[in-house]
Amino acid sequence: MTLAIIPARYASTRFPGKPLADMAGKTMIQRVYERVASATVIDHVVVATDDQRILDHVLDFGGKAVMTREDHPSGTDRVAEVAAGFPDAKIIVNVQGDEPFIDPAQITAVVSPFSDSAIEIATLAHRISDERSLLSPNVVKVVRDEGGRALYFSRHAIPFLRDIPVGQWILEGKHLQHLGLYAYRAGVLPKLTTLPKGELEQMESLEQLRWLAAGYSIHVGLTDLPSVGIDTPEDLRRALPQLSREE
Repeated sequence: MTLAIIPARYASTRFPGKPLADMAGKTMIQRVYERVASATVIDHVVVATDDQRILDHVLDFGGKAVMTREDHPSGTDRVAEVAAGFPDAKIIVNVQGDEPFIDPAQITAVVSPFSDSAIEIATLAHRISDERSLLSPNVVKVVRDEGGRALYFSRHAIPFLRDIPVGQWILEGKHLQHLGLYAYRAGVLPKLTTLPKGELEQMESLEQLRWLAAGYSIHVGLTDLPSVGIDTPEDLRRALPQLSREE
């Protein structure tokens, strides 16, 4: 079984109540849920939340939800708690609850590498096409080896193109934006939650650096479909016209 888990917290410094924010008649969490459920590679979808309001809302629109502990330090820990209740799941997909535009094809792309028995963790990236994203520390970049294995993730623009002026970097098409979508083999996920924070993770505030530092391999697939995450109310206002175009 392939299980998709959507961690959703009510508390957010930049956007309190974000999962329940209205998006043209449906909440953000409902739009994420419906898109994930439409992916044919997914057998079961569940929202992982620590808030009764989110739980009740998901159940009201016919979705599945599980209440988790409140003290999880990361979404991965919340996902692992829920995954433990599904012993038949072989692949766990962690979908961010603030990605209402996620495409089912992206779900398929992050699951498909597991046909290779050597793959333990997979994620996605796409080429950065605008300088604002390239230079923003809120946009995570990744570099990978020839086989698609992640070498490093950073909030800085990597790789550094030494012989090219920064203003021309975007024209080279060398930079990849990491999408916050992960899939794990079920046996690997609980091991990740026991790893201590490392120095790189603390410096960059990127959890996946903990996994790399511990020796885990992360497969990074490429997609032509961008990510449109919603971090702030302003992000939501900017995204609503796209929703209108799609519907």
